Order: sequence, then structure tokens, then C-alpha cells
Amino acid sequence: MLPVVLSVSLATLLASGGADAQSRRDQAAIDQINQRMDAAEARYREAMVMVGNADPEGVAQADQALEDMEDVMADCAGQRGCSPTTLLASYKRLLKLNADARDPYAEDLDPADADPDHRELAEGETDPLAADVPEAAQAAALLDDPRHRFDEMVKYNPAVQAGIRRWLTDMRPSLMNSYENYQYMRHLMWPHYERAGLPEALLFGIMAKESNGRVHSRSRAGAAGPMQFMYATGQRFGLGPDGTGFDTRFDPYASAEASVRYLNERMRELNSNIELALAAYNGGEGRAKRVYEANGGKDFWDESVYNQFPAETRDYVPMVIAAAWLFLHPKQYGIEFPKVDAHPAALTLSQPASIYELTICLGNGGTRDGYMRVLRNLNPRYEADSRLPAGTTLNVTHRMVGLYNRWCTRGARAELARTLVLSDPDRAIVRSGPATPVAPARAAAPAAKRLRMHRVQRGETLSSIARRFSCGTRELARANGIRPPSYIIKPGQQIKLEGCRG
Repeated sequence: MLPVVLSVSLATLLASGGADAQSRRDQAAIDQINQRMDAAEARYREAMVMVGNADPEGVAQADQALEDMEDVMADCAGQRGCSPTTLLASYKRLLKLNADARDPYAEDLDPADADPDHRELAEGETDPLAADVPEAAQAAALLDDPRHRFDEMVKYNPAVQAGIRRWLTDMRPSLMNSYENYQYMRHLMWPHYERAGLPEALLFGIMAKESNGRVHSRSRAGAAGPMQFMYATGQRFGLGPDGTGFDTRFDPYASAEASVRYLNERMRELNSNIELALAAYNGGEGRAKRVYEANGGKDFWDESVYNQFPAETRDYVPMVIAAAWLFLHPKQYGIEFPKVDAHPAALTLSQPASIYELTICLGNGGTRDGYMRVLRNLNPRYEADSRLPAGTTLNVTHRMVGLYNRWCTRGARAELARTLVLSDPDRAIVRSGPATPVAPARAAAPAAKRLRMHRVQRGETLSSIARRFSCGTRELARANGIRPPSYIIKPGQQIKLEGCRG
């Protein structure tokens, strides 16, 4: 019996010693991760000092420190015993520093010009801009939050990989535009998903595939808005004409709320399977439910289920997941998403202007493409060429308020923008030929005023006709019974020029 007892005891000791060694190795790795996080935080703080001293290297160092923290978070997620939640405390400490809130394109704007309501912060008060968590912290929190474990909710397979390849090659510009457009609308759309416990990556993936973040997008089948709701489906979830002629499918806030309700309804029917919910979103909820029930609850990738959806849906599902995956893991694929100063603000026009006019006078303002898409997305009720009266309040960003006060209320650029918007191409035509003698006017009874008409030419839109004849697009549409927001007209159609001055 003694050898048996000794062997059992030895095995127990070895197992215990192995477990202790394993525990020590894990703890050493965790300690190293914590040290790396502390070092990255220290570099970030140093970068803040550099930014405060107008050192151009400060912003770059702050960005690098955040990227290092993102790497640390990723390593922690793969290390047994390491809690990403603990590391998030470092991000909370950095919120008050807020290096990202400092604008490298400030152009020496006076604070009062940038925001008429500007005031100095009281002692102990936090800058509202500092409420934005750095992007790396957002991603880390998203991965750490059990409600948003998108990676574990979907299957990463060759179809998704093929989708990622497409987004990274010929569709890369669309991916970048989608991300930039989404950042400006995030505060309107993301809270609905957050409250419902749906991943933000899912919201981004659907929006990127459906519309690239263009709120006025419309498909040939009639789907409309950033989340591309069909008319009948939108009505079921509270979208459609609101009594003023505006279709709320084009509203990012309302369409995001409706998409949450739609997805939650599908998830309840389809055993919380994201792929099947997406298949329903694209290929029809009735079809998805029938296929799911007929195949014993098998998932989307099972051949018996997959082959019952049309080719468009079989392409749609992995493309949405691929976009969502890249949203969560940009660094892994060499992606550097554009940095967007999207802090929301309200702008009250001090004088009449259209979105076209504002786009011109605001300039690029540190962006690549300027603010046309931002103004359209945040203010979907207004046509780009409609002249908005003074006192109209627009949804914009803090940066745009400063640019408006500097460039759009007075001065050469404001006058240039107004001139360009009001220019009439027809006035460039020089009419020649012998003058026709005019007979002396004879007194006559005043004739009834004849209604002016215009025959639509190929390539013309209602907006271009309104510009040509100095009309308002909405007024012209109402006079002719043309429905917003698409204002569809056809060549040869007769348009009544009511209220036109040109």
C-alpha cells in the first residue's frame, strides 16, 4: 500500500506545484499587462502637456498612447485571470484630460466666435467635450460588455472573410465614408441600440451595407433612409409621412429606433440568431421564419437553410457581418478610420441661407469633403437648395458653429457663396439677331395674367428647375402635386411655375 500512497501523494504535489506554477505565470503576465497600461497612460499624460504647449508632436503621441492601450486591452482579453474592466479605470482617468477635444484646425478662432454661448468653466466643472470616451476605450468597453459580445454572436467563416476582403479593396472608400457619416449621426442612432442591448457594430454594419450612411438614400425597390425601410414595413414600426410631408424613414433617429424594434422582433422569432435576423431584414421576415421553422431551427449557414434564401440575401448577411467586424477590429486589418470632430451643437441662422450656400461658405474646415453630407444627414427635412429663413435652427457640430460665425455671416466668402448659389446659367446665353421694331403701345383693357409653364427636359430635376426660375423647390412641388422628398419628374412633363421670379 505504501508505494501506492506515495505515488498518489507525489501526483498530488506535482499537480499542485504545476497549478501554482501556472498561476504564477498568469499573475506575472497580468502584472506585465498592468505595467504596460500604466506606461501608456503616462505617455498620454505627457502628450497632454505637449498639446497644452502647442507642441505639434503632442496629438500624435496621444494617438500612439491610445493605440498602445488598445493592444493592452486585446492582450488582457486573451490572458486568463485578467479583467479588462479593471483596465478601463485608466480610460476614466483620461477623460478629464481629453487631448482629442483640442482642435488642430482651430484657425485661431476666438471662443466667443466659435460658440456664442461660450463661457469659462466654473471650478470643478467638467468640459462637456470630455464626456466622449476615446475611441480605443469605446471599443474595449464594447468587447468587455456581455451585452455586446458581437464576436461570439456571429460565425467568422470564409464567407465573412470574403466580405472583409471586399470592404478592404474595391469597397474601402464606401467603408470609410460610412464610418465618417456614422460618427456625425452616432448620438442620434446608437442610444437606441444600447438601450436594447444590441451591438453597436451591428448598427454600423447594417447602415454601411444599406446606405453608406446617406440618410436620403433610396433603392430601386422603394426602400428609403439610412436603414432602408420599405414603406409598408416602416409604417408598422412608426415610420412614414408625419403630417408635414416629411417621410420619417429619412430621419436617422427615428429609423434607428424602428430598426431596433424590427431586429428585436426577429430575434425573438429566430432564437436570437443574428444571421437569420439579418436574412429577414434583407430577404423578408416571412421567408426567414418559414425557413427557420421548416428546418428545425438550424442556423443560417446550414445548407438546408442557406440555399432557400435568394442570392442577394446570401451576399447581404456576410457583408453586414464583415463591416461590423471591421468596425470592431480596424487595427488588425491595417485600417485607420478618419478622426471626426462630431460634437453636436445647434446653429440658428442669422440670415437666410440654403444648405448649398452653407456648404460653400463653411469650406472644408479640416475635413476632406466639407460639410454637405453632414448638413443633409443631420437636417433631413430640408432640401439642399431650399432657402431657409433667418431664425431657422439646424443640427450641426461645435466646429461648424465656429466656421459659420467666421465665414458665413459677413465678408467676401459669404458674399461669394450667395452669388454662386443664386447664379442662373441661362443668363450666360447671349442672344443675337436684328432687333424687332416695337409698335407703339395702344391703350387696352388689362389682360388676364397667363400661367407660366415649363416642359421638363431630359436630365432636369425639380431642384434645377427651381434654381433656373428662382423658385423654392417645396413651393414648386406643392403647386404641381409632386411628392417629397424625392420630387420625381419625367421628361415632357408640364410644370406650373407658380411663385417663380425668373
